[in-house]
Amino acid sequence: MSDLTCKLLIVGAGPGGYICGIRAGQLGIDAIVVDEQKPGGTCLNVGCIPSKALIHAAEEFHKLTRYNGQSPLGIRAEQPSIDLAQTVAWKDGIVSRLNAGVAGLLKKAGTRLVTGRATFLDGKTVKVTTGDSTVQIRAQAVVIATGSEPVELPFLPFGGKVISSTEALALTKVPETLCIVGAGYIGLEIGIAFAKLGAKVSIVEAEDRILPQYDSALTRPVLKTLHGLGIDVHLATKAKGESGDGLAVETADGAEKGLPADRILVTVGRRPRSESANIASLGLATDGACLRIDDTCRTSMNGVYAIGDVAGEPMLAHRAMAQGEMVAEIVAGHRRSWDKRCIPAVCFTDPEIVTCGLSPEDAKGAGLDVSTGQFPFSANGRAMTMEAEDGFVRVVARKSDGLIVGLQAVGSGVSELSAAFAVAIEMGARTDDLGAVIHAHPTQSEGLQEACLAALGHALHI
Repeated sequence: MSDLTCKLLIVGAGPGGYICGIRAGQLGIDAIVVDEQKPGGTCLNVGCIPSKALIHAAEEFHKLTRYNGQSPLGIRAEQPSIDLAQTVAWKDGIVSRLNAGVAGLLKKAGTRLVTGRATFLDGKTVKVTTGDSTVQIRAQAVVIATGSEPVELPFLPFGGKVISSTEALALTKVPETLCIVGAGYIGLEIGIAFAKLGAKVSIVEAEDRILPQYDSALTRPVLKTLHGLGIDVHLATKAKGESGDGLAVETADGAEKGLPADRILVTVGRRPRSESANIASLGLATDGACLRIDDTCRTSMNGVYAIGDVAGEPMLAHRAMAQGEMVAEIVAGHRRSWDKRCIPAVCFTDPEIVTCGLSPEDAKGAGLDVSTGQFPFSANGRAMTMEAEDGFVRVVARKSDGLIVGLQAVGSGVSELSAAFAVAIEMGARTDDLGAVIHAHPTQSEGLQEACLAALGHALHI
C-alpha cells in the first residue's frame, strides 16, 4: 500500500474514534480511522456489549432456576441447564453484527478504515503496520482515541487462573469458584452474572463498602442481591496474591487467609492507553496517565486532539462519542466546546443504578443549598407487577428555585430512565416542571414525577 494523506486521522476505532470518523465524513472531511482490532473498541468487542449479553443470559437462566422451586407467579420449570459455549457464540454473533455495522457506517460516510497497528512518527504522521507491510499516513489534524485497558496488579499478573474482564467474558464454562478482586461496577456486574449461572462467587474489596463511587443508599439494594445470591463479600480486605488453589487475602485486623478460586478476576480499574502507539514521543501534557485536554479536546500540541478514555474520567463510551462528534465539527470549522451539565452513568448490577448530575453530598460539597425528594418503587404499581420493588428514584434540587442539579435511581431496569434524567438537567428543568408533566401509568417512570413532587412537599402516592 502506498503512503496516504488526509485532513483528519483518527487513531482508534472505539466509540469515540468511529463516531468522529462518521461525523467527519458526513461533513465532507477526508478522514481515515486506524485500529488493529475490529471497529467498536473495548466497549463493543470486549466490554459493554458482551457484558450486557452475559448479564441478560444469566438473568434468563436465573429465572428458570427460581421457577424450579416455588414462584409466586405459579410458573414451574424443571432442571434448567445452560451451555455457556453456545451463550458465548450468541454473544460473539451480536458483536460481529455490530462490527460490520460500524464498518458499514464509516464506508457510507466516505471515511476510510485502515486495519493495523499505529505508531506515531510525529504529531502529523503515523506509521501503520499490518503483518509484514507498512504504510505512512500524514494528516492535517490528528485525534488520539486509543482508549483504556484493565489495570494489572503486580502481585496478580494476568495469566493462568488470573484473568481480566476480557477473558471473563469469553469463558465457555462456568467456573465452580470465582474470586473477584475489586467491588466496582465491572466486578459486580460480572460477579452477579456468574453467580446467577451457578458459580460460587467471592468478592474482595479493599474499601469498607461496595461501589465506593456511589452513596450507600444507592448501593444497599445491590448488597442485598449479593447476599441473596450467596456471594461472599469481603470488605476492608486486601488481595495478596495466588495461594495454592485460590487467593490469599489480608483482612482489616491483619489476619491472612485463603479463598478458593478456580478463576481470579481482577477488576481494580482501567488505565488510559496514553503510552501506546508511541504517543509518549509527542511530549503531550498529561494529568497523571491521562492526556490533558481543554474544553474542545485539544491537547498541548497544535492540531492534535484526544477523546474518550485516554483523556481521563469519566471513562464512558457515550462521553467518548459526544467528544468525537464535537471534534469532527471543530475540524470542519464549526464553533463547538464541551459544555455538558451532566453525563449519565449506569451500573448494570442487579438492581441497576443510574446517576446523572450531582448527588446530595456532591451538591453540598459544591456549596449548593439543596433539597431532595425520593420515591420508593415499593409504592409503584408497575414495579410491584414486575417483582421489582427494591429501589427508588431521587431528585436533588436547588432550594431557591427548584432547579434540578442531580437525579439518581436504583431498581430493576432503571437504566432506561437515564435519557429522561439527562434531558431534564441539560434543559434546566425544575421540580415543578417535571411534577407537572403527565407520566404514563403504570410505569416505573412515574417515580421521577413522584420524586419531584416529594421535593415540593406533596408526593401523591407516599
